[in-house]
Amino acid sequence: MQISKLSLRDFRNHENLDLSFSPGATTIVGRNGRGKTNIVEAVHYLATLNSHRVSQDAPLIRNGQTSATVLAQVEKHNRQAKVELTINTQGANKVSLNGNPLSKSRDILGLVTTVIFSPEDLELVKGEPSSRRRFIDELGTSISPKLSTTRSDFERTLKQRNTLLKSLGRRAPSAQARATLDAWDEQLIQTGAELIATRLENIKRIEPHLTEFGTAISGDTEPLFLNYSNSWLPIEVSDKTEISNLFKIELENRSKEEVERGATLVGPHRDDLNIQLSNMPAKGYASHGQSWSIAIALRLAAFKILREHDDDPILILDDVFAELDERRRNRLIAIISDVEQTLITAAVIEDIPKGLPSNQLLLEDN
Repeated sequence: MQISKLSLRDFRNHENLDLSFSPGATTIVGRNGRGKTNIVEAVHYLATLNSHRVSQDAPLIRNGQTSATVLAQVEKHNRQAKVELTINTQGANKVSLNGNPLSKSRDILGLVTTVIFSPEDLELVKGEPSSRRRFIDELGTSISPKLSTTRSDFERTLKQRNTLLKSLGRRAPSAQARATLDAWDEQLIQTGAELIATRLENIKRIEPHLTEFGTAISGDTEPLFLNYSNSWLPIEVSDKTEISNLFKIELENRSKEEVERGATLVGPHRDDLNIQLSNMPAKGYASHGQSWSIAIALRLAAFKILREHDDDPILILDDVFAELDERRRNRLIAIISDVEQTLITAAVIEDIPKGLPSNQLLLEDN
C-alpha cells in the first residue's frame, strides 16, 4: 500500500502543506524544527490514531488553533480512497472516507498500516513496560482493527474500577459498592482476557522472525527470545477461557490489597514483554548497538507479519540512519529494498546512505 498525496492543515508546525509521494523510497530532508518528523507522524497517526511521540492529541494542533486536519489519498490493492481526519481540541475527532462522514474515528483503522522506526524505539528495549505493551497492542490492532474497541473498553473499565477502589478509602466495600465492583470485574476480565490472548498470539507470530532479523541487522550470533511477562499466568496457557478463569481467581486473591491501595493490581495494564538476549534480560544487558538491533528486529518482525497478513505497510524510518553505524545501515537497506513505500527523514542528506535509491523532498529553511 502507499499514500500518493498528503495534506496537512494546522498539524504541528505545518499551517498548510501539500505533498505528493511516489512508490519506493522518499527521503524527507530538513534541519531540526522544519517539521520533517511531523509529516511522518501524521501518516502514522492515520494508521493508529496515536502519535509515536506524545500520548495526547493536543500537541498535534498548531499553536493558537482549535483543530488540525490530515488528508490523504491512499492506494491499496489497486484501489484508491480519500481519508480526512480532523483532530479537535474540544469534542471528538472527526473522520470522513471518500467524502462520507464516519461515526467513529476508529472506523478508519485498517485502511492505512504503518511500521515506524524512530529514536524513541530504544524505549522498546531500555524503557518502561508501557512502551512494549503499546508495541504489541498496536500490532494487534493493525492485524485486527476490532481490537481497538477491546482496548478502549478495557481502559474505560479500568478507569471506572480504579475510581471506585480509590473512593473506598481503604474501607471494606458496602453491599452496593461490592455489586458495582463485581460488575466492573466481569467487564475487566472479559476485555482483559481478550487483550492478553491477542498479545500471546502475536508474540508467537513475532518470535520466529526476531532472531532472524536481529542477526541480519547486527551480525551477532546471540539469539533473541521474546515471551510474555505476567506474574499469575502460566507460560503454557493461551486459551482465552483459561485466561479469564485465572484472571478472576487472581482478582479475588488480591481483592483486599486492591482496596487498601485503591488501584487495580491485576490485568494486562500491569504486564510486560520479556526480551532476552542469550537468556539474559536485554534491558540492562544489551549494549547500545545491540539495543538498536533488537528494536529494529522487533519492527521488522512486525512488518513481516503485516506483509504476510495483507499487504506491505508503509515503512517509516524517522531519523534512524543517524543512529546506526555503517554496517547496520547497509544491512537495513538490503532488507528493506523491496518495500512498496518507505518514508525516511533525515536532518542532512549525508545521513542517507548512498546505496539507497530514493526520491528527495527538501524542506527549505524559513
